[in-house]
Order: sequence, then structure tokens, then C-alpha cells
Amino acid sequence: MINFRVSAMACALFALSPVAYVQAKDTLVAALAAEPTALDPTKAVAGADWYFFGQVFEQLVRFGPDLKAVNWLADSWSVQGTAEKPIIDVYLREDVKFHNGDPLTSADFEFAYERLKDPKISRLSHFQESVEKFEIVDDHHFKLHFNAPDGNYIANCLQLWAIPKKYFEKVGEEGFAKAPVGTGPWKFVSRSIKEDMKFEAFDEYWNKDARPKVKNLVLKFIPEDMTRIAAFKSGAVDWIDSVPVSSVDEIKKMPGVKTFSAPTVNNLYIDFPAYKPGSPFSKLKVRQAVAHAIDMDAIIKNVLFGQGERYAEVWHGSTGYDPALKPYAYDVRQAKQLLAEAGYPRGFETPCYNLITPREPNVKEYGEAVFAYLGAVGISCKVQGLEYSAWLKLLFRTPTGPLDGIVMNMYGHGLPGDPAEPWAGMLHSYVPGKGFGLTSQTDDPKADAMIEELKSTVNPDKRVDLIKQIGHYKHENVLGGVPTYRPIITLAWRDNIEFRPWPFPGSWRAFQEVSFKQ
Repeated sequence: MINFRVSAMACALFALSPVAYVQAKDTLVAALAAEPTALDPTKAVAGADWYFFGQVFEQLVRFGPDLKAVNWLADSWSVQGTAEKPIIDVYLREDVKFHNGDPLTSADFEFAYERLKDPKISRLSHFQESVEKFEIVDDHHFKLHFNAPDGNYIANCLQLWAIPKKYFEKVGEEGFAKAPVGTGPWKFVSRSIKEDMKFEAFDEYWNKDARPKVKNLVLKFIPEDMTRIAAFKSGAVDWIDSVPVSSVDEIKKMPGVKTFSAPTVNNLYIDFPAYKPGSPFSKLKVRQAVAHAIDMDAIIKNVLFGQGERYAEVWHGSTGYDPALKPYAYDVRQAKQLLAEAGYPRGFETPCYNLITPREPNVKEYGEAVFAYLGAVGISCKVQGLEYSAWLKLLFRTPTGPLDGIVMNMYGHGLPGDPAEPWAGMLHSYVPGKGFGLTSQTDDPKADAMIEELKSTVNPDKRVDLIKQIGHYKHENVLGGVPTYRPIITLAWRDNIEFRPWPFPGSWRAFQEVSFKQ
């Protein structure tokens, strides 16, 4: 039996004027570049959804500011049972309440599990696929019985969110979507779509050592970079995320301002329909040509102003990182030769889809630079810019697949990160209803077998070895797209505020600990 008090395993515009800012010392106003699409963790679709979940909802395990796993709503947990049919035995904290006053019990997690495993409700139902039974022992003790080992479940924070059963059954799905209730440090107050969300601090929050000391929180949604910066400079907002990369140095030098810079959860990459017969991208040499055609170092330097880190399949802070694996070198001559050998001596034309909403800093400009480099070797892009919602719809795979060209994509690998779950979604072949290949443009039996083996591997050392094997195979065959970079995000706030960034959920945007200086 393996016991965990603290897990050592990897879990995987302006409503307020400047005058109002001066007067409202009990209210923190923050500006985000992207707006969440869902308020129910069961219906998570986009990375920006976690910006909301990180304020209101909580899991059994999470990562702390030091990127180490820490038990959260779980007081302790252990892995029992057999190697073939493991059991995760969980003891809940006994002092946790939901925002409506109901105590957290095992029944709430059972309710959350039932919803999360239902594909009619959840896009992430495959996370619960290996759980055979949820057994309630008592109000603060439950067991998850698995029909097969599932290393991904453990690596990704035990995959469950606390959802209040009694409250949900009282208000229904529509009512919960309008007024969500969790156990987190902030209580939801209201939402104005495309404008803001309002919260108030939860007085009965269980964690007395890590909680906000501000009464109210307002999250404003300002996707335009210069407008967001102007709001910060004017005093209309106290805190901003996604400082534009061209403004990072300026903001860091501003008097009375503090900043924080760190990698985000996202690994960015270039994807294409490699699985489609007849597509140029079904040919390995074309995929290799794409990899050689782009000077990613120059893009990071000149387009991203240095606010990015290159990676080769696995980021250096993630499980299974292999320093021996290097990104493809920028080589125009090699790219053109590969295209010619693939049967395209004069290149070819293809649709190219670019995300124009600033989901990450300068992501639109990064895409434009990539398309220009591809054009220089003969891959001529018919560029189409997509807002966030339209871009998301394009990514999800169907039996026939909507993608007919190149797309600038990203997939959250987590902080510090474990690539197993992302690879299941972006590299494994598409399997309807199973969660495999949700955004994959690849069909490769060998990759599928390795990813399925990784999912069933619990031993941490064996997982590292297998991740390295998959990384090399993925890299050599340019499957699951061409890795480009991991963004570095900068947050900024006024120096009369104490703010400690927490990495997950929300990629450093969780206001777990924030206060005004006296």
C-alpha cells in the first residue's frame, strides 16, 4: 500500500473609474485577456475555463506555488487493491463547506463522478473510464475502484471536482449554470457576458492559511491588449494578465508596480490532417519540411520579445523530459528538398487557420510569422483568422474531421506537467466516445499502443521511460503536429497589493491569496 499525506507523485470597458479604484479598497479589479466559456467544471471545454474554476471550485489534490503536489480537499489518500485492479482510498477533510453552507461529503464527490463520466454532459468523460465503481464508506471516506490501472488518473490530480449534490438537485442544471456553488475561496455573485464576473470572499473557507483577505473580486474581460494596458495604467484595474510582450519591459519598470513571469500550462504546436489520405500532410517528408521551414528562435526573439521557451515534445519541467531530444533545425534548403522528394517541387497551397484572440500573448502575430516562413519554402497559406469560439470548434475531431489544412494549436500540458493526457487527446487516433483523439489529426497504430500502455502504467519510473520512448517516436515521425514553444506569461499588479500566484487551476490566475497592504 502506498500512502500519501502530501502526494509525491505528479498530479498532473471600465465598470470602475480611477476615482472608484481609490475609494474601493475592499474590491480588487483584475483584467483578463480571455473569457471562460463554461461555469461548470463538468462542462470544461477551453483552457480559459480554468480561470473561473480556480476561484470557485476545488479538487482533491492540486499544485502549490512551488509546483509540488499537495493534498487539498483530500486529507489523505492511498493506492490499494491489486496491480490489475487498483483502488484509490480517499479521506476527505472534515471542515469543508460549500458556499451555500452545505458540508462537503463523499456523496458530493460521487455525484460529481456520475456527471463527469457521462459523455452526454462531459467532454472529459474518458477521464473516468477506468473507474468501475465509486464506493462511499462514510461521509468523509470513499474508494474509487478501477477495472484497470490508470496512471493518468493519478498524474492529473485525481480528476474529480467537488460539486454540491443537494444544491444542484434543487436548482437543476440551468440554475447551477447561472449560480454555481463550490468550496473555493471565492463565492460567485454575477456574470455579464463579454464584460465581467463578480465574486465575494467566502468567509467560511476552510483553508485559513491560504485565503484571500479582500472582500470582493471583479474579473473584467478585456481581450484587446492596448485597452487592457490602458486600463491598468489609468487605475481602472488593479491587476492584469497577459501583459503584451512588447510592453513587458515597460510595465516592469513602472513605479508602484509588481510583476510575475512564468511559463503557462500550454504547449503550442502546428497541426495538420496527417491522417487524411491524399492530404500532403499524410506524407512524412512534408511534415518534416514544415518542421524545418520555421525559424522558431527568431520568432521567439522578434515576435514574442523573448517571452517563450522552445521545447521538443516535452517541456523541460515536465514528466519524461529528455534533454537529448532537440527541436528540428531551421533549414530552408532541407525543407524545399523534402517537399520536392515528397512530390511537391513547386510547393502547394493550403488553408491556414490562425487564432486571433489573445489566448496567449502575441499568439496571432506568432501564427502570421509561421505562415510567412512556410510561404518561403513553397507552402502557400490561404490564411483565415478565427476568434476563440470558432477556433475551438475547428479543433475537435469528428469521424470525417473538419480540418482541411494547417492550424495553430495549443494543448495544456499542466504545471509542472505530464504529457500523457494531452497526448491521448492530440496524438492517439480518434475513438468516438472514448476521449482518445479529441483533437488528433493522426492515425498511427504504434503511437496508439504506446499511449494506451502509458495510460495503464502507474509506476512513476516506468512512466518516465515510456514517455521518452513516445516522445522520440512522435518527434521522428512528426506526429501530433510540430512543437513550437511554451509561452511565458507576465502578470502585473499594483504594489499596494499582496498577490501570490498559484499555478493550477488557472495558469497562475487563481486569486487564492491576495490582500491590500495596510
